[in-house]
Amino acid sequence: MHSALLAWLANTLRAYPELAVFFALAAGFAVGSWKMAGFTLGNVTATLLAGVLIGQLGITVGGPIKSAFFLLFLFAVGYGVGPQFFRGLGKEGPRQIVFSLVVLALCLIVPVLCAMAAGLDVGYAAGLYAGSQTISAAIGVATDQIGRLGYPPAQAKAYADAVPIGYAVTYLFGTIGSAIVLAQLGPKLLGIDLAAACAEYERKMGAGSGGLDPGSFSAYRAIELRAYRVDAGSPLIGSEVRQLFPGMRVFIERLRRADRMIDAVGDTVLSAGDVIAVSGPRQILVGEIEAYAPEVHDAELLSLPATVVDVFVTSRSLSGKTLREIAEEPFARGVYLRKITRQMVELPILPESEVLRGDILTLAGSVRHVDAAVVALGVADRPVESTDLMTAAGGILLGGLIGALSVNWHGVPIGLSTSGGALLAGLVLGYLRTVRPTFGGIPAPALVLMNTLGLNAFIAIVGINAGPGFVAGVQQIGLSLFLWGAVATSVPLVLAVLLGHYVFKFHPAILFGACAGVRTTTAALGMIQDAARSRVPALGYGMPYAIGNTLLTILGMAVVLWMSR
Repeated sequence: MHSALLAWLANTLRAYPELAVFFALAAGFAVGSWKMAGFTLGNVTATLLAGVLIGQLGITVGGPIKSAFFLLFLFAVGYGVGPQFFRGLGKEGPRQIVFSLVVLALCLIVPVLCAMAAGLDVGYAAGLYAGSQTISAAIGVATDQIGRLGYPPAQAKAYADAVPIGYAVTYLFGTIGSAIVLAQLGPKLLGIDLAAACAEYERKMGAGSGGLDPGSFSAYRAIELRAYRVDAGSPLIGSEVRQLFPGMRVFIERLRRADRMIDAVGDTVLSAGDVIAVSGPRQILVGEIEAYAPEVHDAELLSLPATVVDVFVTSRSLSGKTLREIAEEPFARGVYLRKITRQMVELPILPESEVLRGDILTLAGSVRHVDAAVVALGVADRPVESTDLMTAAGGILLGGLIGALSVNWHGVPIGLSTSGGALLAGLVLGYLRTVRPTFGGIPAPALVLMNTLGLNAFIAIVGINAGPGFVAGVQQIGLSLFLWGAVATSVPLVLAVLLGHYVFKFHPAILFGACAGVRTTTAALGMIQDAARSRVPALGYGMPYAIGNTLLTILGMAVVLWMSR
């Protein structure tokens, strides 16, 4: 009975190979999140291995569908990092850019030298590069480039099938080893107490200095709205509300004067008998404000419309300013900052933290104040159901057409390829969104779906097609490839730590985040933050990540061109 069912399943998957792709996706995502000794295999690697197992049934999935999914993924990657790739020039920006380019050169040279020393062919070399540097997208651009070099079809297929083998063998240490080198070995190599360094950096950035100035953004911690009565003789009478409660991070939102409700603005002056609605952290309202005015119950006054909104920062004038500087802007009054997100990573909220175009700020406060802040900062990134597919599809088409152009250099075709063109189109359109926010709107959930589905469907097809020769390849070259992959992972990171500390003079608190960003390894960033007991390392992650996520992918072509010679 079981054998008959399995035979029916195998025959059905052979007849309908598109179902095999979804089978690999479902199995990969089911296994990829399992934790083993604190680490996960990851959805991409698990999907690849699931595809390999399904591929043992002798299933072949056509090439165009694989390429279509990959182009979708690369466009989403470019669109997501575009704002920081072109505009992420904060105070540390120029140094971080040069540092990233130097480290990326090491991430190319060291794996290639390892591949040459191991005697690997071009396919295994590209796989070693992609796995040791944990850049799954390099599988696609490397395979694409192999197909453009004019090899006989059988040889080109053999090289292309070797790429996922090299990736699978080297990826596990690429992920775990990167985290260990950056979170544990790196601080010991420099003789640094990472937790103490981050605590010192937080003090340098203004933490524990009495908070931000009045009227500032502030970390949202149990914000409440309470009513107080201004009695005759109160010190609150006669002063503009912007001058009241200095350093307490509380705001007078509105007031009742006789039978009228008045929205408070910065120059509003209080009078005896006013009842005021004050917002702020609960501990300050309870412990401090009653010294100035007794609390009263006024349900109508406190029925103040409030909101929480994600804001996509597009303002050119505010980009690069610190939270302390933005706090001095009139629109910041009465607004509370709950979160700063850059490249899908949450940053610490500190007075000297910089805000860059493309960041997403989560703001809380009264509707009136938050709406004013949204206008000044950029656009509200509210959930929407529609995606501008015309822009997305047109961008992929135009980028692919440009990428398809190539020039021959000593008989070798050199060009972006359709993959590189789609990535470039995403970068340009992602940047243009910071200039014209209403152009090419792709909601964040849609972008995540394009990214996740595009990459993993592509990886599933790669695994299915490479399945028949995968096991033999691993048996033939597995241990040697694993060891050389460990070298290719560790050496660039160790050199990056030393260069960042001694040459580029990065503060240790952000150095390791910058190294993780160049290598686009979010898992390592998480381990670094755990070791530091702080989110501060994320401040070094954004700009290097934008550069690394783009160039590490393109360098997959460089590996193929180098090894093919």
